[in-house]
This record gives sequence, structure tokens and C-alpha cells, in this order.
Amino acid sequence: MHADLSRLTFRPERHYSAVVAQQGRVQLDADANEQTAIQLHQARTLAADLIGPYGGPSGATGFRIEYVGGRHDIDTLYIHGGRYYVNGIPLDADRPAPGVPVPAAGDAEDADGTGTDGAAPPAFWTYWDQPDGFRDPEKPGDRLPSPAQSPFVVYLTVWERAVGAAEDPVLREVALGAAMPDTAARVKVVWQVLPLSLGELAIEESDPSTEAVRAAFDRWAAAQAAPSARLAARSERPDHADEDPCLVKPDARYRGPENQLYRVEVHAGGPAKDATFKWSRENGSVVFPVDELDGTWVQLASLGYDATLDLDVGDHVEFTDTGYASRLAALPLLRVEELDLPGRRVRLSAEPAPGVGRLPHLHPFLRRWDHHEGPKRKGRTSTLHQGAVRLEEGAWLPLEDGVEVYFAQGGTYRTGDHWIVPARTATGSVEWPTDPARRPLLEGPAGIVRSFAPLALVKGEAGAVDLRLAFGPLAAAVPAADAAALAAEEQAGRQERAAEADAGAAPEGDK
Repeated sequence: MHADLSRLTFRPERHYSAVVAQQGRVQLDADANEQTAIQLHQARTLAADLIGPYGGPSGATGFRIEYVGGRHDIDTLYIHGGRYYVNGIPLDADRPAPGVPVPAAGDAEDADGTGTDGAAPPAFWTYWDQPDGFRDPEKPGDRLPSPAQSPFVVYLTVWERAVGAAEDPVLREVALGAAMPDTAARVKVVWQVLPLSLGELAIEESDPSTEAVRAAFDRWAAAQAAPSARLAARSERPDHADEDPCLVKPDARYRGPENQLYRVEVHAGGPAKDATFKWSRENGSVVFPVDELDGTWVQLASLGYDATLDLDVGDHVEFTDTGYASRLAALPLLRVEELDLPGRRVRLSAEPAPGVGRLPHLHPFLRRWDHHEGPKRKGRTSTLHQGAVRLEEGAWLPLEDGVEVYFAQGGTYRTGDHWIVPARTATGSVEWPTDPARRPLLEGPAGIVRSFAPLALVKGEAGAVDLRLAFGPLAAAVPAADAAALAAEEQAGRQERAAEADAGAAPEGDK
């Protein structure tokens, strides 16, 4: 998650059940966040064990899919309300009812909540207005396949992302004043209803059974959810360390003057030859809300709170908004060319991509990344492609201040996957797992964790075949005891009372 964190300490293999605060100790964000992670892990594991990979409560199962095409200008899906669980994560498909405003002078009171025109709001989401889908009818790749040519599967993809005050201004406590940073961030569960062709599931039949579709989908989902990319990190005393001022220990391998949480994130996905990455020493948490875009000039709502968290000429930034952040779209990173500090404006190296950041309700913002196209180090130059660093496997790639990363060979990379590398001045090193010989271990991404569930097989005019699963309640009525059990219970009671009477009637000497 993109948030201003010290580090992330939750490791399920350690089997910790709780974080215990101690009196008189410093309170850290990592401790509180680990407690939250432990509770989420326990709750979701229990739900997944009881429910299975996906399912909904009987009578309230959400995400029923209805295909609507032909008579409409563009095909769509109706996504009906209810609840559903995917890998233990609860999802809610109910569409919130709109609020009823106070009527203006002379208007009739809207008592039924249907709006001034009397039209009731839809009780379901559609494929085009689902809350986190951000599908665009103008993009051919976003349109639904034609079921007349071949049936297709409708499925759920579920993942989580961090949301701060730049994307949701309601999170900011205005009483603290504009000069103060925001407080806690939030983690949002993102669900998206998307189409998938039978060819992508390796199904050759034109009319497969529901069991065959579910089995093929589960194989596809397992391959999608398991990332093949792996990374290792280390700190090495750079060749130019003797030229540095004495701000750190002379033998320190990490040469930075401050503790940092480095984030290495895949920008453009695909095989290694096409993939790029970006990195941030602040876990990608340095963001600037955008008030207005005028060509290459961007008007910011506020600047950074100090020199470390501000913008400078030469910085690379990601101009995006809530919609594109939810789409996990790899937009070109732009370079800051000019600053107008009194006017809170920056000039970028190019105009942002069309359709990005133009709608205020999607809360456009700039996210700063800290890589640069640097000088030649260890025989390599950090060359950039669309503002991001070209990914190279099988070699140690320097970031800065002695921090280096290594991508294992043979990986396939997905936009948004990331690794977290804490760097500490107290040890002059980075925190990364090693083997007994102190060799850094290759690790899979810390996120994004993706989950999937099939919803329906759309056959066009023939309708949609439901692929969802449902479960009933565990509770049931207590069964009444049968006559034999009642008789045995009464006999046992009589024997117990007789034994007590015999003990009371025995002579005093015999007791």
C-alpha cells in the first residue's frame, strides 16, 4: 500500500496471534498495523476454510449477472445486490440509495426518495458504472465480447489498495489546519466485474458444462494469482563512499542519512524485456492533490511539508486519478521541468494522457517517484523508458546510497506488484531475509494479492448460466430427544436416588 509507514512486520509463518503493548514504550505504526493484519488474516482464513474459495449466503447471494444486449446502444451487464465472499474477503454488491436533499423553495417535498422527477434509482450496478471498474465505452478493449460469436465468462477480480486524503478528502481532519499532514490512510477492497473468453480458459467446447467452466476457471485463477516475479535486496558500500561527507559511519553499507522504506514497484508489466519499474524512498506516499490541469501546467492544492516531501525540478511524477489507480494502468511518468512555488504550480515534460485527471470527482493527484536517469555505476546506466527504469534480470541494480535490488530470471511482471525494503542508519544496512551464508533470499511481491471468482457464463439471447455458489446457515433447531433416550435418562435418575437413600439408611457403625 502507498502510505507513509516505517515498515511492515506481519509474517503469517511466524504464527503470532496478537500484538501486546508494553507500558512506557514507544508506540510504532508497525505494531498497530501488524495487529490489524493479524486479525484480518485470522478472520479471512476462517471464512475461507468454512465457505471455500468463493460463495454467498443463501437467500442473499450477491453478484447475480444479467446480460443486456441487442436492443441497447451498447451491451451491458446488470450486477444485482447481495453479499459474496472471495478467499474470505466479504464483498457487498448493494447499490447505496441516493440521499434526499432539502427541497428548494416552491418545490414539493420528495417523501419517497425517488427524486424530483419521480424516477426510482436503479437497484443494481451495471458493467459501465460499477464503483471500482471505471470502464470506458470509448475504449474497444473495455467493451463486452459478442456472445453471438462465442459465449464468455463473467468473473470477479478482488484486490486491495491504499487510499489517502488526496483521493478521499473526507479523511482529512480540517480542524488540524492545512499546514498539517493527513493522519491515517485506509485500505479499500476493490471488486471489478470483468469478461473472460472461453479461449483464455483453454475451453474449446462451444457449450461447456458449468462444472467444466468452474474447473477451467479455477486453473486460470491459480495461474493469475501466483506471481512468478522474485526480487532480492541488499546494501553494498558504494565505490564513491570515501567521497561522501562524514554524515554516516565510514563502514556503513547503506549510506543514506535517514531511515527509509524503499518501495520497488512494477510499472509496465509483461516479460522482462518489456517490463519497467519505479522506486520511492518514501513507500510511494508523497502525493499532491491537483486542483487544475492546463496543458503541461498543473495547479496543486498544496505543496510538500518540508524539503524531503516536496517536488523539485527533475523529479518524476505519476499524474493519475482514482479511476486509473483502480484500473492499474501504467501511464507514462512525467518529469518536473519548472516550479512556480508562489502559485503552487509545476510544469511537466508533457501533457498527461487524454482522459486522465480531467474529472474533479475522480480526485486527480501527482505521485512522486525518486528514481532518476543517473550516471554510469558498476558498468550500467539507469536508462528510462516512458519515465520508468528498464527492468534487467540476473544482475544487481543500484538504486541509491548503496541500496541494490536483484530480479530473478524468468519472471513475468504485473503492474502494481511491489517489494518493500526498510533501510536503517543504526545498522548501516537494509532489512532483508538471508540464508545462513548471509546471501539475500529471493522473495515474491509483498502485493498486490489478487483473488478471482466466476459469476456467470453468458450465452447471449439464451441468457446467463449462473456459476456462483451459495451456502446455508450453520445454526439449526435443537432436536427433540426420542422416547428411548427419555426413558434411559429417567432410569438413571431413579438409580441415583435409590443409591442416595441406601447410603442414608445404613447403621452409624457401618458408615
